[in-house]
Amino acid sequence: MTRPAMAAAIALLWSPAVSAQIRADAPEIREYTLRNAHGMTVRFLDRGGVITAIETPDRQGRLANVVLGYGSTAEYRDKNGKNGFGALIGRYAGRIRGARFMVGGREVRLKANDGDNALHGGPGGFDVQRWAVAPFRGKGFDGARLTRDSPDGSQGFPGRLRVTVTYRLFTDDRFQIDYDATTTRATHVNFTNHSYFNLAGPGSGTVANQRMRIAANRWVEADQAGIPTGRLASVAGTPLDFREAHAIGERWYAGGPVMSARGGYNHGWAFEHGVTRSPRPVLWLSDPASGRTLTVETTEPGVVIYTGDYIDGKDVDAAGNVIHPRDGIALETQHFADSPHHASFPSTLLTPDKRLQSTTIWRFGVAAK
Repeated sequence: MTRPAMAAAIALLWSPAVSAQIRADAPEIREYTLRNAHGMTVRFLDRGGVITAIETPDRQGRLANVVLGYGSTAEYRDKNGKNGFGALIGRYAGRIRGARFMVGGREVRLKANDGDNALHGGPGGFDVQRWAVAPFRGKGFDGARLTRDSPDGSQGFPGRLRVTVTYRLFTDDRFQIDYDATTTRATHVNFTNHSYFNLAGPGSGTVANQRMRIAANRWVEADQAGIPTGRLASVAGTPLDFREAHAIGERWYAGGPVMSARGGYNHGWAFEHGVTRSPRPVLWLSDPASGRTLTVETTEPGVVIYTGDYIDGKDVDAAGNVIHPRDGIALETQHFADSPHHASFPSTLLTPDKRLQSTTIWRFGVAAK
């Protein structure tokens, strides 16, 4: 289904650059659009905070959507737990071993949804929840605040969690995500966004030839179930070494104990500076064909990179292209998986006297040929 075919009759204009639409195929879900002076746009839903499109120019000034997603709003409603396209992830991004942890001297039990483990906090997470959206404008940007009051016991986690996620699109083609949360009881939290990027645009095939560099000497060593061992191992001599830029697909069939049987990437990297007060550049992605570039900046201590090897090839995007494994790459800035079980990891514990604050920036650009 094409995007024009999805268009609905109602459009609510908040400002020249911030608008909201109700689409006919899922009238209970509203899609918002942020747009800057260069024509760059970011579209997102109030269900799951899902980013459905990021349209950026190539070196010829041609706009294209650089994130994967379904062809209709109804599919985000009905299917998005399947791949997490563009969604906000919480209460806990990544896996928690045994779907349980201890906090305040008592055991917290979650619902296992990945073998014996809880993935992304288990079912019923932020990715399928409705968010209240308040568009606003600031100096040099248009944005929106997404808020949710997550009740005590949601997904099994203790504490009433008040969460604000702020999206801002700046005039310099920078998109910023700020996370803010407080809790009424001690709990573990870990947020991220699950967008899959392909800088070449829709229908361009896999990201194999796009180039990536990561400012990380170590990776979060994990077993074949994706559960960390507690060791931050060197990337040297492994297919995980992106300290120098190279093609994403160059080593994804390398095999060996570091890689899964499927190949591709579904691994966590640890940045040398850990958690920081202000965002710093940690990852660089580029597409030689289109010239599009993406720099990721974050305050988070790590990133999980996933090449979508579990995508089943049964869904299509808004242009009618089948979405295959490795057609995009998720760059999930976050704390480490299973941190509640590893005291040596940066802590994911949030207590009532503290406030969680985290920022990730996607800075888009164009490289000369």
